[in-house]
Amino acid sequence: MRSFVLFSSLMLTCTLFAQNGIFGRWVTIDENTGKKRSIIEITERGGKAFGRLLKIFPDVGEDPDPICKECDEDDDRFNQKFVGMEIMRDMVRNGTEWGDGTILDPEKGSVYDCKIWVEPGAGNEGKLKVRGYLMFFFRTQTWVRD
Repeated sequence: MRSFVLFSSLMLTCTLFAQNGIFGRWVTIDENTGKKRSIIEITERGGKAFGRLLKIFPDVGEDPDPICKECDEDDDRFNQKFVGMEIMRDMVRNGTEWGDGTILDPEKGSVYDCKIWVEPGAGNEGKLKVRGYLMFFFRTQTWVRD
């Protein structure tokens, strides 16, 4: 009986985690230095996923409260603070991936098509793959759970 309760609890935990998938708080990591760069919260609204920048970890000498000066002037994020900014928009679920949305690099002001998915495999439950792309060129980052 005890092992049944333990097994049931484990299955419920795994099911809840799988349902949560991409949603929650994620830490972005600088690919060159391995340092934390920001915390992003991904939420659901109207059946789509959106990501908001909650916190940044600026290096010494960097602006601790930057604004998006490089964003297109027609973009509603132009001249807005990074912190609190919605950088990921309109992601639609397609099986185990989310796509057809966009992601903004606020430092460069560039908006890219975006696709995200939770990395499959043992030990990868807390890793989110985030791919920004423009035509045939793309870059994929790994974000980790906060």
